[in-house]
Amino acid sequence: MARRCDNRKLYIWLMGSCLVLIGLAWFVVRFFSVPVAIGMSAVAAVLPPIAVIVANWGQD
Repeated sequence: MARRCDNRKLYIWLMGSCLVLIGLAWFVVRFFSVPVAIGMSAVAAVLPPIAVIVANWGQD
C-alpha cells in the first residue's frame, strides 16, 4: 500500500511539472527564446507516458 501511495505522488509531481513546463514555455519563455520554448514543450510531451509507467509500476 505504501508503494502505491508513493507511485501516486510521483505521478502527480510528474504531471504537474508537465503542466508547468508547457505553461512557462507557451506564456513566458517564447518571448525570450523560441528554441528553448520548443525544447521545454518536447520535454513536457515525454513526461505523461513516463508518469503513467511510474504510476503502474509494480502492479500485476
